[in-house]
Amino acid sequence: MPKLKTKKAAAKRFRVKPSGKIKRDKANHEHLATKKSKDRKNRLKKATFVSDGDRDNVLSCLPYR
Repeated sequence: MPKLKTKKAAAKRFRVKPSGKIKRDKANHEHLATKKSKDRKNRLKKATFVSDGDRDNVLSCLPYR
């Protein structure tokens, strides 16, 4: 059976933690940042986890997690 290829875009965006949760960055932090408030940009800096509904989709892109 051939090796599975990792989706490189997903590998750059997601990290699987030892607990099994998938860590991700929040969107909308960099683009058009001048119109966003400082508080909003600080909230967007913090990482969060992938929701349960998207978990299987992300893991299929990362076969060797």
